[in-house]
Amino acid sequence: MPDKILIANRGEIALRVLRACRAMGIKTVAVHSTVDRDLKHVRLADESVCIGGPPSAESYLNMPALISAAEVTDAVAIHPGYGFLAENADFAEQVESSGFVFIGPRPDTIRLMGDKVSAIRTMIEAGIPTVPGSDGPLGEDDRQCIEVARKIGYPVIIKAAAGGGGRGMRVVHTESNLLSAVAMTRTEAGSAFGSDTVYMEKYLEKPRHIEVQVMADTHGNAIHLADRDCSVQRRHQKVVEEAPAPGISTEVREKIGRLCVDACQAIGYRSLGTFEFLYENGEFYFIEMNTRVQVEHPVTEMVTGVDIVREQIRISAGEALSYGQSDIVVRGHAIECRINAEDPDTMLPCPGLVANYHAPGGPGIRMDSHLYSGYRVPPHYDSLVGKLVACGDSREEALARLDVALSETVIDGIKCNIPLQRDIINDAAFRQGGVDIHYLEKKLELA
Repeated sequence: MPDKILIANRGEIALRVLRACRAMGIKTVAVHSTVDRDLKHVRLADESVCIGGPPSAESYLNMPALISAAEVTDAVAIHPGYGFLAENADFAEQVESSGFVFIGPRPDTIRLMGDKVSAIRTMIEAGIPTVPGSDGPLGEDDRQCIEVARKIGYPVIIKAAAGGGGRGMRVVHTESNLLSAVAMTRTEAGSAFGSDTVYMEKYLEKPRHIEVQVMADTHGNAIHLADRDCSVQRRHQKVVEEAPAPGISTEVREKIGRLCVDACQAIGYRSLGTFEFLYENGEFYFIEMNTRVQVEHPVTEMVTGVDIVREQIRISAGEALSYGQSDIVVRGHAIECRINAEDPDTMLPCPGLVANYHAPGGPGIRMDSHLYSGYRVPPHYDSLVGKLVACGDSREEALARLDVALSETVIDGIKCNIPLQRDIINDAAFRQGGVDIHYLEKKLELA
């Protein structure tokens, strides 16, 4: 087990990793930009190193600075959290070639699953159901593109192979718009991701976004920790997540879980991972695999009792999984609201000084946040400032507890999306369960 871990991230996930390390008796190194020196995890870490200015490119995306910080502090391993360099295969490679342990999958696996085209091909070979599509990159032949779209059937969606976070995709409803959409997506992909490779898939009309959490070690063991529903999204960004996904039968749930475990073993996967699917009319369709800890991992922790971050660290140290599949039992229901520093009406970021902060409490309540009274939320990074999770014996109990917890949460001095979250969880359609990925945007349009 590493005796010292450098946390190559910021905010609530950096604090979450730090807490896991402290519970395991592992020393921590916090890196931070010049504007982040007052982050909570920086104050709590055994050591801290300033790695650059506020722009991410100068700090949290600065690979040489991160590795140098590990060298000067004698860290043994680097935990990337999520975002920033967490799914950057080049970074993982540099970490390992510099003599450190990268707490995540192998670089070649990150590279394989980071390219959506190669990921889909790999999943098809592993027996995972995928969305009908081009089964590879689109070529330059216009006639071929038209033939592929006709075979799939409209509407179709053009996606960047190296895309992510909801960027690099365009829906096409008619053949007359197809070629221009392909050309525009290629241009955007080349500019945003450094690769203009695109592919085509059938555009599902009213799917849900369901994901399966997996863990695999270096001893050939792999398990799944059931599923999560992440369908409440705005511009492809998740807003509310819950576990388990409502309205899915035990038989279907176990079948897709087993397929994901089999796929992990087929590709020799190591570490945490999340298989993301679109789910429609009782069928799962693979869209991508995230090779890191997810923002929404707390809901899975709450219903399974598994410390996911702890297991991630253990796996990276070569330890076998602490659990077998038979040990994983889902109890109750958990729902997470992402608390963002943004105007609840315009959705624009709202950085500034937190004059007063009070976290909610009570049975089944968990608040993952780096906020404290007097903390200044900087304008340079993602607006996520906390994740409020409620767990109960039933979905109804979890919702009731979550509503109370949201009403108790105090974040004075900046605007937050708590009013929106309360509106969502009290909405009749959401309370019924099983809303599709278009639910929130349609709801906001009608508001």
